[in-house]
Amino acid sequence: MAVDQLLPVPANSKKKLHLLQNAPGLNPKTITPISQHGLLHFLQSIVLKTSDKPFYTFDLAVVATLFDLWSHSLPTVRPFYAVKCNPNPDFLAAMAALGSNFDCASRAEIQSVLALGVSPDRIVFANPCKPESHIEFAATVGVNLTTFDSVDEIQKIRRCHPKSALLIRIKPSDDGSARCPLGNKYGALPEEIIPLLQAAKSAELAVVGVSFHIGSGATETRAYSAAIAAARGVFETAVRLGLPPMNVLNIGGGFTAGPQFEEAAVAVKSAIKEYFPEDLNIALMAEPGRFFAESAFTLAVHIIGKRVRGDLREYWINDGIYGSMNCILYDHATLSCRALAVKSNMENPTCGGGRMHRSTVFGPTCDALDTVLTGKQLPELEVGDWLVFPKMGAYTAAAGSNFNGFNTASIETYIVYSEQGNGAVFE
Repeated sequence: MAVDQLLPVPANSKKKLHLLQNAPGLNPKTITPISQHGLLHFLQSIVLKTSDKPFYTFDLAVVATLFDLWSHSLPTVRPFYAVKCNPNPDFLAAMAALGSNFDCASRAEIQSVLALGVSPDRIVFANPCKPESHIEFAATVGVNLTTFDSVDEIQKIRRCHPKSALLIRIKPSDDGSARCPLGNKYGALPEEIIPLLQAAKSAELAVVGVSFHIGSGATETRAYSAAIAAARGVFETAVRLGLPPMNVLNIGGGFTAGPQFEEAAVAVKSAIKEYFPEDLNIALMAEPGRFFAESAFTLAVHIIGKRVRGDLREYWINDGIYGSMNCILYDHATLSCRALAVKSNMENPTCGGGRMHRSTVFGPTCDALDTVLTGKQLPELEVGDWLVFPKMGAYTAAAGSNFNGFNTASIETYIVYSEQGNGAVFE
């Protein structure tokens, strides 16, 4: 029986499921359709047949829905998914099948995307400071669009890939109260723009547009408006300097799924209409990462230890700060979790209606820094039960380590496709 016949899904979802299950990198992997409220059952089925290893679920329907949302809300802006956010091969395969382009920052990221059959013209090498060997590799495989923000980078590109088109990356004046600001490391200052454009002209390199990034996880949409206005100024400066007219605007990332995205989309469209009207015929692109990846992944971890100190419950789990939860340190993430008491309370595994206890959750390593949650209200759990963490797709396993022998890269991912395409609910 075909996988899409297992559930009564809408016609559009059926079409997307067909597309994804036959995509390079996903075919012939197992894709399990689950009902809108079927995540709990699916997680139980996995934990009952596995040992004590953590695992992810990846919901293809969430990504497909978000891709449709992007196309509806920002129809003129081509998404170049930021591979660094989550380079999971299954996720990249799904993004490629849906029609995404890719923002790569290294040779390895370019290789992982090209391996899916993606053409090099769907890749931007969006790292303003690149090793020369990586620039040479981009030249070899035909990745011909990159960013820069320094004279030294211009010289490297002139030596290693003189045919590449360039985007000058500017520093936004406002980081949008971003969770992870980037302006202290990347982006040309206003007084540096003219010297950089002149240097590129002298090196006979083609600067075709402007790039900026207001920071990952931005919360203030006004930052997009200010940066787009600044980019228009750079376009005009280039003309005054005698450079060929620019025709590309890269508005970077910072997008988060949810109400913030709708606000950001309105701000972006308004600013583009004001500063880059249609008659300019500008190609618009963006580098979303978190927007697509965060809510598509759920992490299940095994409780491997417990200690009771008065009213406090302390639990050890088999993933932590040095693994998937590194996002607490590096991405300033606030995590949530739900109980899956498959050992101690099989009749009521989510422990609904049960007494809650102040709890601490530690990761598995021998470092006290490896603390995942403090002051968390959790039901009484036992060794052998599980905790389930939603929204674990952005800057999690991608930055995990092998510290103390707990290998983040070995965490398995199970692929699902939730009914209605809105993501499965854990109940």
